[in-house]
Amino acid sequence: MQPSLPTIIKRLSRRNETYVFIVLIGLCLLIEIRSGQFFSSNNLVDISSAMIVPGLFAIGAFLVLISGGIDVSFPALASLSAYATTKLLLVINYNGSIWAAILLALFIGAILGAFNGLFIAFFNLPALIVTLGTASVFKGIMQGALNSKQLTTIPAGMVEFGKKSLFIATNSVSGLTSRMPFAFLFFLLVLALTSFILRYTMFGRGIYCIGGSETSAIRAGVRVKRTKFIMYILVGMIVSVAGIFRASMMQQFHPTNMLGMELNIIAGIVLGGTLLTGGKGTLFGAILGTLLIVVVENSLILIGVPTTFKNIFIGSLIIIGTSVSIYQSTNMNGIGNKKFTKRNAV
Repeated sequence: MQPSLPTIIKRLSRRNETYVFIVLIGLCLLIEIRSGQFFSSNNLVDISSAMIVPGLFAIGAFLVLISGGIDVSFPALASLSAYATTKLLLVINYNGSIWAAILLALFIGAILGAFNGLFIAFFNLPALIVTLGTASVFKGIMQGALNSKQLTTIPAGMVEFGKKSLFIATNSVSGLTSRMPFAFLFFLLVLALTSFILRYTMFGRGIYCIGGSETSAIRAGVRVKRTKFIMYILVGMIVSVAGIFRASMMQQFHPTNMLGMELNIIAGIVLGGTLLTGGKGTLFGAILGTLLIVVVENSLILIGVPTTFKNIFIGSLIIIGTSVSIYQSTNMNGIGNKKFTKRNAV
């Protein structure tokens, strides 16, 4: 039996994604009314292009948040693996396709992700403390052991990939053109695969189950330590590829320009309805929240708001999103306690 329209509206009104979508549409319309340029084809392509790296970061950070942890090391992890990969390929004078860079970054990202997973899954240390520490370690290795500095030249395969475009959009008024990077297809592919894993595999359901209650997950037969360990390896691989894409699209690599992105990414995920305590949230909501942050970062200048005020908007969104998440978490616990009290009373 199909649910009625009032039932559908009632269900939608309970979801964070609905409100984020309304705010996003409202913001887009406001920018369009003030500038007349938001819905121009080249601006939409620019926004989509700007979503590639934050979107991949959001997928990785979402997996950790939904499992009940929090990862603040992923920008440093991506920077280290991308820098080490690019530097190594330059040293051996590699001139082949980008696939060598992607495979090498996946390998390094898996090792660094396993480093996080080892301490969090098998030694039961808090994810926030571990990732704060590993973020510092990764930055230290990059800046100390690898003597990192800006790479103005990157391997030819990465340059060629960065220049590849799916199509080119032209603004009919200004004549400005924007390319849709080929990397956008990879972003969609990773998004689809992660969504499939979370929805249709025992591994994905195990991540949700661990975030809801680790004790219940163990009782339900979920191999908690192994699931967490594999998840952190997966996160390391996803964000490492994001680092390679960033370098390819910029045609150079700066070792520090991804550092500090973790706060905005986590804020976007929480805005999309993911609980900070884990166990509840959707990948669609996480991407929607990240898109809202990207639109704010990239489009305020179109309505004449100086970029110096950008942090005020971002900070406000972080406070609102975190407050909603904490309210929902408290409300859920309250409901749970009421049920528990009622059962005990019976």
